[in-house]
Amino acid sequence: QVQLVESGGGLVQAGGSLRLSCAASGRTISLYTMAWFRQAPGKERESVAGITGSGGVTHYAASVKGRFTISRDNCKNTLYLQMNSLKPEDTAVYYCATFNSGSIYYPGSFGSWGQGTQVTVSS
Repeated sequence: QVQLVESGGGLVQAGGSLRLSCAASGRTISLYTMAWFRQAPGKERESVAGITGSGGVTHYAASVKGRFTISRDNCKNTLYLQMNSLKPEDTAVYYCATFNSGSIYYPGSFGSWGQGTQVTVSS
């Protein structure tokens, strides 16, 4: 079982940037495809970005493509999400997770989750 802890969230003005980190322990994350999800109040948890174990393949939600970059450092056992040109609609709790099986866009396909980090973008 992998334990995940997100950090780096906060309050930022529209147009600003944040870098989220997801520190893993318990197992090496190189074994896992991983992803970032987010959940805004009253909305379902949605996929933001994903990355394969080697980091060779990534995917992004259309709403963040070109603004967000997912990356990983397997030596540091850490996943990252660089978020630029932030918009108020990016406001949500952001979660990292390890992929088990199924659709990579579906939260139910993921096994281990962090506790989340709040990102708030003011207009």
